[in-house]
Amino acid sequence: MSQTLNNLETLAADIKRWGLELGFGQVGITDTDLSAAEPRHQEWIAQGFHGAMDYMAKHGEKRTRPAELVPGTIRIISARMDYMAPAARDSEEVMQQSELAFISRYALGRDYHKVLRNRLQQLSDKIAQQVGEFGYRVFTDSAPVLEVELAQKAGLGWRGKHTLLLSRNAGSWFFLGEIYTDLPLPIDEPSSGHCGKCTACLDICPTQAIIEPYKVDARRCISYLTIELKDSIPESLRPLIGNRVYGCDDCQLTCPWNRFAQLTQQADFQVRHGLDNISLVELFKWDEKTFMEKMAGSAIYRIGHTQWLRNIAVGLGNAATSPEVIQALECRRNDPSELVREHVAWALEQHAKQR
Repeated sequence: MSQTLNNLETLAADIKRWGLELGFGQVGITDTDLSAAEPRHQEWIAQGFHGAMDYMAKHGEKRTRPAELVPGTIRIISARMDYMAPAARDSEEVMQQSELAFISRYALGRDYHKVLRNRLQQLSDKIAQQVGEFGYRVFTDSAPVLEVELAQKAGLGWRGKHTLLLSRNAGSWFFLGEIYTDLPLPIDEPSSGHCGKCTACLDICPTQAIIEPYKVDARRCISYLTIELKDSIPESLRPLIGNRVYGCDDCQLTCPWNRFAQLTQQADFQVRHGLDNISLVELFKWDEKTFMEKMAGSAIYRIGHTQWLRNIAVGLGNAATSPEVIQALECRRNDPSELVREHVAWALEQHAKQR
């Protein structure tokens, strides 16, 4: 038995080393016990804070009971990968220029789903080379997985008051991915919290979506409104969105722990198509073919051209009035999409009020 334990300790160390070699910033291992998180998750769903994200509720307890999602699972290998591109224009500078489009920093490069899934598969292949065939399944924000809870239990960091994972050595600018496995690996010590009395993320949230520490009402979150919500954006929230046309990073930008964030070493996460410094008017000119060509391989591709135009129309409505902005909106006043037309009409009304 001792020899088996030694072998598992060695394998766990190898897995972490292989993970670093594959570009992950850190790898940890935990068990499947999420009993402490389950009541909090169920309460959050019961309060309706998930909004239109029906997938958050429809899988029942599989999200909080990994072995019910993947039978035979007894361990989760959790990994993080940094995504902050070193050459991206300063986020706050972009948000201060209302004619520019702010796009969440995670979406400036290639789709992280594909990148992480590929690397996690490579890590699984390395494990198989060492131990032979074993049971596993790879996840990257692609199934009912409580990734932050699992990452905290695996020692990768703690859940911040904005509900994202925070690391003392890497802030929060990273992606998470998991390997569910039947290997009885030794587990790591969970991380303790280090937010203290800080409320910077709650204070800065443009829509006050962080209704209390560690609890977000997604229905007010700009990331939800611009990415997950497929229908009309509530009018009361549109002015608060500013020029954020895909996601929102405010809570991360203000977090003091991001002084320690690591720049990505991955070429896939470098800025594409100048999306870190591009005007709303230019993006609004893209027809569907252009959108599909430029956004191919990007996380943005998933929301589709219509929703993209809806978001940009809101941004243009919040921009400083100029002939270029008005002309761009007028060109889509009769857009084929009712959703786009509605938001364009609202945007034009905002500028009419300023005249």
